[in-house]
Amino acid sequence: MSNNGGPWGGGGRNGGGGDDDRRGGGRRPGGGEPPQIPEIDDIVKKGQEQLRVLMGGGGGRRPNGPGGDGGGPKLTRGTVSLAVLAAVAAWLFASVYTVKPEEQSVELFLGEFSSVGQPGLNFAPWPVVTYQIVNVTSERVEPIGTGGSGRLSEGLMLTGDENIVDIDFQVVWNITDPARFLFNLRDPQETIRAVSESAMREIIAQSLLAPILNRDRGPIAQRLRELIQTTLNSYDAGINVVRVNFDKADPPQEVIDAFREVQAAEQERDRLQNEADAYANTVLGAARGESAQILEEAEAYRARVVNEAEGEASRFTAVLEEYEKAPEVTRRRLYIETMERVLGDVDKILLEQGLGGEGGSGVVPYLPLNELRRSGTDGGSN
Repeated sequence: MSNNGGPWGGGGRNGGGGDDDRRGGGRRPGGGEPPQIPEIDDIVKKGQEQLRVLMGGGGGRRPNGPGGDGGGPKLTRGTVSLAVLAAVAAWLFASVYTVKPEEQSVELFLGEFSSVGQPGLNFAPWPVVTYQIVNVTSERVEPIGTGGSGRLSEGLMLTGDENIVDIDFQVVWNITDPARFLFNLRDPQETIRAVSESAMREIIAQSLLAPILNRDRGPIAQRLRELIQTTLNSYDAGINVVRVNFDKADPPQEVIDAFREVQAAEQERDRLQNEADAYANTVLGAARGESAQILEEAEAYRARVVNEAEGEASRFTAVLEEYEKAPEVTRRRLYIETMERVLGDVDKILLEQGLGGEGGSGVVPYLPLNELRRSGTDGGSN
């Protein structure tokens, strides 16, 4: 079917590309032939040709060739506007980007650091400004030791008392400054591994084996974190060490059985020594208590004897003073008091001469008044 007269064809007198024109014919003015509707295939081909011209390619048919017109498809104002809009949309798509809340972007102006983009919608006019997005809140874990990289020598370290210990630990870190992180470290992961291993070796070299295995893991982990952070800050790395997980500290696998036997023997020695110390403390405490008691009793006896002696001396001095004032009276009073003290607890019978005749002796009855008073007191109480 011919394309003359259609909206995509070059028909009519101005077309200049139809078969009739090439044959030197053409439609005569005032002809009565009605215009024909172009087919779908021809419309699609014409559209493809114009699209190729718009994108910089040549026309689908050569000028004056079969079925083509002499000038090819023309570049219209609409196609130019469409191309400009497409280019602007592509430029905006390359220049506008989104940063998530847990991320930050680093913008580069002609390859040099320019600024840090915050979470949200950011604009970086491409290609003058480029960007790189970095996650700054997520925690990253770097394992060190035989369980981390698989290198057997990485976790073996020498202690201060010349023992070898096998250590596994993890360094948990995140990014505080994405610009420093990207531009100051060539290989951040390898840098953290090297710094962490070096710091741990320095700490272990200053410690003894027994505290490392038993009680000093917490202080060692805290000191290790501070040392790693100080070293990374000196590199201006933009990295924050969140924590250090001290997973394992054991003797090397080749000697661990013998080491456990030594540990068991040391624990048994410590137990027996503690029991001996407890027994010694018990016996020594009892001896010290008994010694203190004897000393107290001796001190009390000394004080009592001294006081009694001083009392006797004071009493003798008082009697002597009275004796010097009245010797006869004092002598008689001493005699009576002495006889009272001697005969006070003795059953007494008094004999007096002259009773019952001359030269005879008589028995004077003695009435024990104190015994009667005591018996009366005992009977009243019963």
